[in-house]
Amino acid sequence: MLPLTVSVLVPVFNEEANVRRAYAAITNTFQDLPDYDCEIIFTDNHSTDGTFEILKEICRCDRRVRVIRFSRNVGYQRSLLTAYKAARGACSVQIDCDLQDPPQLIPQMLTRWRQGHQVVYGIRRSLTDNRLTALARRIFYRCINALSEDELPLNAGEFRLVDRRILDELRHVDDTSPYLRGLISSMGFSQVGFEYDRQARVAGESKFPLRAMLSLAVDGILNHSLIPLRLASMASLVVGTATLLLLFGYLVGKLLFGQNWPAGFATTTALLLLSITLNAMFLGIIGEYIGRIFMQSKRRPVPIVEAMLNDRTGPTEEPPLPASESIQCLDRAASTGSRASSVAS
Repeated sequence: MLPLTVSVLVPVFNEEANVRRAYAAITNTFQDLPDYDCEIIFTDNHSTDGTFEILKEICRCDRRVRVIRFSRNVGYQRSLLTAYKAARGACSVQIDCDLQDPPQLIPQMLTRWRQGHQVVYGIRRSLTDNRLTALARRIFYRCINALSEDELPLNAGEFRLVDRRILDELRHVDDTSPYLRGLISSMGFSQVGFEYDRQARVAGESKFPLRAMLSLAVDGILNHSLIPLRLASMASLVVGTATLLLLFGYLVGKLLFGQNWPAGFATTTALLLLSITLNAMFLGIIGEYIGRIFMQSKRRPVPIVEAMLNDRTGPTEEPPLPASESIQCLDRAASTGSRASSVAS
């Protein structure tokens, strides 16, 4: 039987210090898997350093490597969705370029896939973030799972294997603000997780600051839950009931007991401010949903591809290197990966 092709999806943005290391680690992993072949799809989110030049060199060395470079930074989730749609393999494995999710676990994921599971995802047993960030992540996973109408796995990141059946479904997705880990989880099928320890970043800086994590959290909640909208209705019911009870108490005291209530300017002002605050807060929540409907209705073009390498349909394609130069290039990548492995150990 011919080896099965596995599409390895690697999003990159200003990762010149890691891209060769990631390529070497992935190819070394598949050297020990004779029943599988791989295609590596790098989605370059319009890097401004030397990342794209390095990817060009790798593409000329290895025709299994494909590169999709966007005309601007389209965001992490949208770049990933483009990679999923471009995958040609029998399954795909998503992995970050910084190798915090070790490629050495790919054989374990493939074994579970061959057992009949359409999705195999990694569960982060430990995190390399500081305590506050790690705690925030744990709380977010539990909050979104509690709010969501779909069953979302706890402590699961982006490290996952997806079957061809789901890849075909993702081709039909047209979403301007996708949340892929939730979208894939909501599709059903047989999904299984495995625990692993996330490694520390060896080189480069994280491209996922607090602001990006908060934005991802908002996308996750709004894409998979209507509870924030329902909170507005519940709050209006509670406030309305409390107002009626206060009015009833005022009338009873005034008419039956002859109470002469003082004209409380401070109380009236406080109630007005509370009412305005509640209105503004829940109009903001509704606005978030309406904003997403507006963006979706504009039908903006999908992320514009500036260049594609090693793809017959791409607008640009580099000619392959001669055999001797190709071997030297692959050797350089392999030696880079070996040095990285020794440093990590």
